[in-house]
Amino acid sequence: MGTKNIYERFVWFDNQVRVRKYPNATSLAERFEISTKTAKRDIDFMRDRLLCPLDYDSSQKGYYYDDETFSLDMVYLFSEELSALLIARKMLRDISGGSIGDEISSIVDKITNILKKHSVVADQIDDAFSFQLIEYSPAPEAVFKAVLEGCLKKKCLSFIYYTPATEEKSERTVEPYHLLNYMGTWHTIGYCHLRKEIRDFALSRISDARVLTESFKTPADFDFEKYLLSTFGLYKGKATKEVTLRFTPEKSKWIKDQIWHKNQKAKLLKDGSLKISFPVSDFSEIKREILKHGDAVEVMKPKMLRDLIKAEAEKIGRIY
Repeated sequence: MGTKNIYERFVWFDNQVRVRKYPNATSLAERFEISTKTAKRDIDFMRDRLLCPLDYDSSQKGYYYDDETFSLDMVYLFSEELSALLIARKMLRDISGGSIGDEISSIVDKITNILKKHSVVADQIDDAFSFQLIEYSPAPEAVFKAVLEGCLKKKCLSFIYYTPATEEKSERTVEPYHLLNYMGTWHTIGYCHLRKEIRDFALSRISDARVLTESFKTPADFDFEKYLLSTFGLYKGKATKEVTLRFTPEKSKWIKDQIWHKNQKAKLLKDGSLKISFPVSDFSEIKREILKHGDAVEVMKPKMLRDLIKAEAEKIGRIY
């Protein structure tokens, strides 16, 4: 509420100056029922921080602009808001992956201009922090725009989808419920008319995307957050299995604070090893994550996943 009141005072004072009513600390204090001391601080802030070209006319006992072309920015950021904008600006640059090209550049330029007015140098921002993504697949710009339009306007999409497992391309009509950036790669989650169920589609595998005139309604019982967080990873299925992994004492030192799933159960054992359990509905993604840790992790259950990892390890052993 306090921030809103301050902003309202700035806008009111600016309007009074602009119409040559020569406002001063007294009139500002009376208008907003604040102390004259607070009103003086507001005026100093407008002049020193917002760079308003305020001059005092002793004959009128009030302020005027010595530059009549000046325009007060309708946006002023406080420290917490500035921090959030810094992060947003950097994220837009680092995770766009060229997907929204000119639009991203335009947005970033506008954000940068706001930051400059707050005495923040763009180069300093870029040197301060960044987001580094690896192993992600950039989305074609035309595909990204079509999917985004379909999500926002609730319009069906038609596209050709490539499935690496079968090396086949198929024509799909999809109701796009949600657009997701998952670990750097863009996906859309929606109802597939061909498969008659909700599916995940990686935008990098989509071609010839078109927005159709046919509209759709997102089902009332579809909650994206619940859908995504129901089990580990992006791939979902109807059957859910609990996976239990055991990490070696040495590896546990490095990964004991990691969150694999919001409903995970983690237990540090007496020998220093870590046992962690969480729900999984598809083994494709969890298998890759397990293999990343080599011999520092053992699958305790289920047996099906344990056998998959064992078979994969034997294949690797034959290569080396």
